[in-house]
Amino acid sequence: MNSSDIIAILVAFVCYLAMMIVIGGIYMKKTNNTEDYFLGGRGLSGWVAALSAQASDMSGWLLMGLPGAVYALGTGEAWIAIGLFIGTVFNWVVISGRLRRYTIRANNSLTLPEYFVNRFHDEKKVLLLVSSIVIAIFFLVYTASALAAGGKLFNSVFGVDYRIALAIGAVVILAYTFMGGFMAVCVTDFIQGMLMLCGLLIVPIVAYFMMGGENVLPLIEQSGVAGGADSYMNIMHDGGQPLSFVSILSQLAWGLGYCGMPHILVRFMAVKDEKELKKSRVIAIVWVLISLGMAVIIGILGRAYLFPTILGTEGATSTENVFIVMITKVFTEHTHLAFIGGLFLCGILAAIMSTADSQLLVTASAVSKDIYKGVAKKDASDAKVLRISRLTVIVVAVLAFLIAWDPNSSIMGLVSNAWAGLGSAFGPIVLMSLFWKRTNFAGALAGIISGGLTVIIWDYIPFVGGQTLGSATGIYSLLVGFIISILLIVIVSLCTKAPSSEMLKEFDDVKNGNVG
Repeated sequence: MNSSDIIAILVAFVCYLAMMIVIGGIYMKKTNNTEDYFLGGRGLSGWVAALSAQASDMSGWLLMGLPGAVYALGTGEAWIAIGLFIGTVFNWVVISGRLRRYTIRANNSLTLPEYFVNRFHDEKKVLLLVSSIVIAIFFLVYTASALAAGGKLFNSVFGVDYRIALAIGAVVILAYTFMGGFMAVCVTDFIQGMLMLCGLLIVPIVAYFMMGGENVLPLIEQSGVAGGADSYMNIMHDGGQPLSFVSILSQLAWGLGYCGMPHILVRFMAVKDEKELKKSRVIAIVWVLISLGMAVIIGILGRAYLFPTILGTEGATSTENVFIVMITKVFTEHTHLAFIGGLFLCGILAAIMSTADSQLLVTASAVSKDIYKGVAKKDASDAKVLRISRLTVIVVAVLAFLIAWDPNSSIMGLVSNAWAGLGSAFGPIVLMSLFWKRTNFAGALAGIISGGLTVIIWDYIPFVGGQTLGSATGIYSLLVGFIISILLIVIVSLCTKAPSSEMLKEFDDVKNGNVG
């Protein structure tokens, strides 16, 4: 790129980032209490709820991690996308409506840990403390993945040192999340979701016609993919080798994580009414179907379009930068529309920011509302809780920044670990609390602890000849943790005292739609 192209892209970035901060400032004036800060007063419209949920879900993984994996290994990596699509549909169709009703019936719960406490009548707030700690641990890793993606974006586009780029992204995300809370995050996520969708649709279509559709497979073959172009395009192959049943099952298991993602579930809790929720459901499912499909296509087309450059080889940028390099080439080398290219690069930044801001906010709510007000200082005023929330946002951002400090941090690896931890700890108990009347406090506690611990043991402790169980077996920790958590919820609930008549009545009220 020449200097004028870099300036044009930089102007696009500055305009975009300034707009996000202005939105934060606007909503700071409208944030009067903790319900406003954490749930936007339960006033989300269908469009905002849908796009903010999906944008906050997908992160830099959608535009960097997934296309990079497909670029490097082939369409066999698409099984993760298929699992995530199934999980999205299940989440919106099965969980969203009942969770919204139950959080209202359960003493107007504002956060997921608070919902667990109210659902299981946990007077000692044990579930509040345990689930808040789980959120703080795994969201630190998740937020770090988003900041690492931001650092790689700025480094790749502007040549800025990775760590300086990391700091720029962290400061901007911190600014509007700190100021505006939930509504600022949701409105910015809505804008970011639209921007992501435009980039995902337009860039690969332009690249396809630029190189000619008939040239795609020959160029993939020439690029030296393992097993040749036929294997690369075979969804049953990965890296030139046939996929095993375990590999396919592990990739599909990513979809299980949706049931336990606090930053997604909180959108269901915040939707204005059931009518808006039904609208959100359709919008979200269509958005995620298009987005996941186009992310896979970007990986495939990138392999052909960028040839003879092969990403990930010595001297070349990471495979996770395939979309960034495609945008730069399309809009600077070929069309000289650098400002437009800058806007599409902002789509990648949008994916990163829309996840990091939501994770910061959920972690802040876990620490300030659930641990500080719920356990440590129950008589704390709303103003005090808001101050603690904003302080937590700063602390978490700094810790995530330190975790992402290594330029070689894998976005895919960081997301995988955090997704598994949250999905295993919370997914099973969210499902069972909504649909199995016999679930009790002891079962809930056993499920959360066993799910989270399984992932930590499976992914981090080298039991097998210096390898972790995950590396040795090839089985994704989320699948193992989810199954163990559900089994313990059922076994412990059946072996301990049955829920009270009051709890059973609340369950029936939600089931029958009587939430007041």
